[in-house]
Amino acid sequence: MKILTYNINGIRAGLKKGFDQWLYATQADVICLQEIKALKEQVPVELFEEMGYHTYWHSAQKKGYSGVAIFSKITPQNVVYGYEEETGLDDPEGRVIRIDFENFSIINVYMPSGSSSEERQQFKMDWNAQFYEYIAWLKQSKPNLLISGDYNICHKPIDIHNPRANINSSGFLPEEREWLSEFIDLGFVDTFRHLNEEPHNYTWWSYRSGARDKNLGWRIDYHMISEHLKDHVQRALILTEAKHSDHCPVFVELEV
Repeated sequence: MKILTYNINGIRAGLKKGFDQWLYATQADVICLQEIKALKEQVPVELFEEMGYHTYWHSAQKKGYSGVAIFSKITPQNVVYGYEEETGLDDPEGRVIRIDFENFSIINVYMPSGSSSEERQQFKMDWNAQFYEYIAWLKQSKPNLLISGDYNICHKPIDIHNPRANINSSGFLPEEREWLSEFIDLGFVDTFRHLNEEPHNYTWWSYRSGARDKNLGWRIDYHMISEHLKDHVQRALILTEAKHSDHCPVFVELEV
């Protein structure tokens, strides 16, 4: 199974840059999109259906903001938009969607950014704590998980172009990195680092100062897989040539 995660930073804007033709060329089985910034009815869904995708959309209540979607060529047995009702959790910003197959589930997540204000930074930490508890609960019934998406956190110094200068930047704060370590300790493996320990591999670049051309980036997009499934990971790649967004896609191939 070939799976992509991609913060598209507006799917309508991405389509103007050829996103649909690019996706067709990848022949991916599943793509997890974050920050779609659109309702399903605002997008020419037939473009993706003609490629063989079933599309599942979880948009934010606020129009033109946030939102996640999963396109899958394999029909899932179940789709959960946001959180299960029994958790009592709400997802008004459209940050979580899950598809379940017979023995395997994919969660698409768009974790908050805290860079705009102290209030949003606190929201980010509170949201992440809630998501941690949710995954701890979910693993009891769904042990085979791939959690793909934009985590908005660089885990280690190798994952950011200038760790010393960014030590006080949202996305690389010590408490954020500690949270991500604790999240991984729930029983997950960073699929890219599992197969690639080289530096200078990033998934997001600022639009300012030609950062992408200089490769002054951050690695904040991940495929995290349940630890006992790590040997099923065949390939893990960062596809920097795709330029429909300030992020780039991350690819993983699994034997499932």
